[in-house]
Amino acid sequence: MERVVIVTGGGSGMGKAAISFLDPAKRIVISGRHLDKLQKTADEMAEKGHSVVPFVCDTSDRGSVKELAAFAAGLGEITNVIQCAGVSPAMAEPEQIVRINAMGTVYVNQELSRVMKPGSVICDVASNSAYQLPRFLIRPGLYALAEENEALFVRKVLSMAHLARGDYQRAGFAYAISKNFVTWFASRCAFRYGPRGIRVCSVSPGLIDTGMGKMECAANGAGLFSHTAEGRPGKPEELGFAIAMAADERNGYLAGVDILADGGEIAGRKFRR
Repeated sequence: MERVVIVTGGGSGMGKAAISFLDPAKRIVISGRHLDKLQKTADEMAEKGHSVVPFVCDTSDRGSVKELAAFAAGLGEITNVIQCAGVSPAMAEPEQIVRINAMGTVYVNQELSRVMKPGSVICDVASNSAYQLPRFLIRPGLYALAEENEALFVRKVLSMAHLARGDYQRAGFAYAISKNFVTWFASRCAFRYGPRGIRVCSVSPGLIDTGMGKMECAANGAGLFSHTAEGRPGKPEELGFAIAMAADERNGYLAGVDILADGGEIAGRKFRR
């Protein structure tokens, strides 16, 4: 049976970069909202020896994620899922950010895990913004509502985000909360799916030199990576490798944890005050 990898948000950025480091013997399904971008990436990766199939999917829509799961399962055995789909503060309003980043991860993990077998892996991509969130805004009790009462979860997160002043700052709060949620949810899923032999972990990148990263730099300036050890943003291929490594089945004991791949930016805040 053919082995299948799913990369959501695989048409660009870190998701696209990760494809180069995946097993070329596997069939790779990349999803996103724009077929033309996905097809361009599929064509580029075919030249590098990868078999890539584009599939249009809006991860903020559970029905769309169910269609992705059925399509991929129809191609073979799903061995790896990389959940890269997401938007940043410069790209969307707070509610869109919460629905795509947070609820999208819930839908992807839940629906894909239903069709995965022992020995498979889910790697969720968060952000080092998850580590910058004020402690009083980190509320696991609230996070649990994402599965119990979605509407209430979204409403409460948006209420917290509106504690900030200014539209961009509110979007930033929504982003940080959504990504902190991703690290929490990935860990929770690790212990839920672990007994079934499905490993789950997350990766939290810092500022990366992608289209999304450039937008955030334009909004915030170079201060976003001023605390890194080398004083630079990350390269897409660096994070692509880190994500592919975390999602590799051979990394079988990496579960229930978040990998902070931010060039030392969070750690650097301790040393450069």
